[in-house]
Amino acid sequence: EVQLVESGGGLVQAGGSLRLSCAASGFTFGDYGIGWFRQAPAKERESVGCISSSDDSTWYVESVKGRFTISSDNATNTIYLHLNNLKPEDTAVYYCAAGICVPSEQAMAARDDFWGQGTQVTVSS
Repeated sequence: EVQLVESGGGLVQAGGSLRLSCAASGFTFGDYGIGWFRQAPAKERESVGCISSSDDSTWYVESVKGRFTISSDNATNTIYLHLNNLKPEDTAVYYCAAGICVPSEQAMAARDDFWGQGTQVTVSS
């Protein structure tokens, strides 16, 4: 059974930091890139960034560049999203998903059936 389980969300003040985790199981971890997405209330889901399975290269959406970092622990099949200098507009449910990540194309295509349940991040001003 494919599982992606996010954790680490919470309430933080503006300027603060969080580390989200995405624990993957049920598929060959190295075969898929992992992407992070977020959805704020009344807004469409957007890509945050992704990490390639081939060389661990990364891509980030412009609004989080320099503040968010994606890292991978292949020993534990866990992907992390480090969120720094958080802003109220970062408030959203954050999801991880497995699929194809092509940083050079600034693209992440997630499989429909390889998504986590999400974790809430709330940033207060």
